Amino acid sequence: MNSMTNQFSGLEWLATAVFALGTAREVQYINPAAENLFALSLGQVRGMTLEQLFVHAAPLHAALDYAAEHNASFTEHELTLQAGEVQLQLSATFTVVDHLQIAFMLEFHEMNQQLKVLRDEHRLLQQQANRELVRSLAHEIKNPLGGIRGAAQLLERELAPETREYTRVIIQESDRLQSLMDRLLTPHRLPQFSPLNVHEVLERVRSVTLAETPTGLRIRRDYDTSLPDVVGDREQLIQVVLNIVRNAVQALRGKGEIVLRTRVMRQVTLAMKRHPLALQVQIIDNGPGIPDSIRDRIFFPLVSAREGGSGLGLTLAQTFVHQHHGTIEVDSRPGRTVFTILLPLGQVSAINEWGSS
Repeated sequence: MNSMTNQFSGLEWLATAVFALGTAREVQYINPAAENLFALSLGQVRGMTLEQLFVHAAPLHAALDYAAEHNASFTEHELTLQAGEVQLQLSATFTVVDHLQIAFMLEFHEMNQQLKVLRDEHRLLQQQANRELVRSLAHEIKNPLGGIRGAAQLLERELAPETREYTRVIIQESDRLQSLMDRLLTPHRLPQFSPLNVHEVLERVRSVTLAETPTGLRIRRDYDTSLPDVVGDREQLIQVVLNIVRNAVQALRGKGEIVLRTRVMRQVTLAMKRHPLALQVQIIDNGPGIPDSIRDRIFFPLVSAREGGSGLGLTLAQTFVHQHHGTIEVDSRPGRTVFTILLPLGQVSAINEWGSS
């Protein structure tokens, strides 16, 4: 197996997903980009047939037949493939080769990859602008809010006891708004980086959630225990996962399943920088899903699917993840919502570099 991997060492750094198939069209090798794209590992798929790997393999065999018949590369521009629960819209190039045990090379490109990059860049800029706008408004609101509360306290002294309930409402609502303003301004705190075990973070969130939730909720672990330490702010990462998990609990109404999953991803680009290794944390629930009306705005401030919700939990989570030079994304449909967090797995010496950036 090592000789086979060494044979394709030049493909390890490619951003393009590559499969190498043997003479019986069985998988002999996939590169890290293919592992990431299809959420598979080389150890899992080596030796598998296309039928074992993909739900519908007939289009792949048809393309391979065409390439073999004409002894030339063939590109299929619109191809839908599903491996397990992952379904992708792809373009694929099929090439006939004759090299030791390899008969075909397959290259896969996400059809919307470039559009996704542009959309993510636009979304990031829009979210940064929204956060700055909200923070500016929070600063402007805090001063008159204090004046309103003070005036209500003075007025309360002059009123008869039976009418003081009105001033108490003013004071209570002023305190609630004050708390909201403080939460909007919280992200200005810089993270305190140190090496930490992400599973300790997840276990803390799990224990807190189970303690504050009635019976009927199951939180299942799916951990890669071989993960190295990640460099991060422990309290911020706890808050990130806790905010997402609490949203899931509310969506499930306290009854259902949440899965906490960790994996290592290879050759990942985060914040315009290529990383050999990245930590993937996924929070998966089997609830009703995020409403279509807010799905594209779920990380925006003050956007919430819950009546009475402040809409700040996911905004803060995204801010903290970005401060760790990572990304957070969501994929949601009825019965399955997946929040995916990617954080670089770097050396401990990166703490000083990040802290000064």
